[in-house]
Amino acid sequence: MARAGLTPERLTLAAAELADEVGLENVTISALARLFGVKDASLYFHLKNVQDLRIRVAGLALAELADQVADALAGRAGKDALVAFANAYRDYAKRHPGRYAAMQVDLDPETAAASAARRHSEMTRAILRGYQLSEPDQTDAIRMLHSTFHGYVSLERTGGFRHHPRTADVSWSRALDALDAVLRNWPPE
Repeated sequence: MARAGLTPERLTLAAAELADEVGLENVTISALARLFGVKDASLYFHLKNVQDLRIRVAGLALAELADQVADALAGRAGKDALVAFANAYRDYAKRHPGRYAAMQVDLDPETAAASAARRHSEMTRAILRGYQLSEPDQTDAIRMLHSTFHGYVSLERTGGFRHHPRTADVSWSRALDALDAVLRNWPPE
C-alpha cells in the first residue's frame, strides 16, 4: 500500500528536485524518507535501492530533456537545429544540475531510461542528416557533439571559465559556429 501518498513516480520527482537542490551524490534513501516524513523502510516498497532511484531520476531527466530538445528542434534544420539542440541541452543542465548529473549514470540498455537516451541519439541523427552525414560518420559526429556539449557544460558548472574576461556565452556561440563548420566540411575517411 502507498503510505503518505508514495508512488515510484512521486519519489522519483522528489529525488530529482532534491538532486537539483543538494546534488545527486546527496540523494539517499534516508534523505528522501526524511523529506516525506517516513522511515527508510517505507521507500523500499517502491524502490530497490539508491541506484534504482538514481536510474529513475536519470530516466526522468532524459525524458524531460528529450521533450525540450524536440520542442526546440521543431521546424529547424542545419546550423539552426544544431544551435537549438545545443542551447536546450546547456539550458537544461544549468536549470537542473542534479538531474543533469543523473543523466551520466551508466544505464542498462533494457531500461526506460535507456529508451529516453535513444531519443536523444535519434534527434542528433536527424540533425546530422541535414549535414548529409551517414554511418559511420554519424556515430563519430554524435560522439564529438556529446563530448563538446558535456565537456563545456561540465567545465562551466565547476567554474572553469570564470577567470577569463571573455564570457562563456560568447565562447559557447563560437564553439557552435566551429561545430557547424566541421559538420559542413566533414573529412573523408
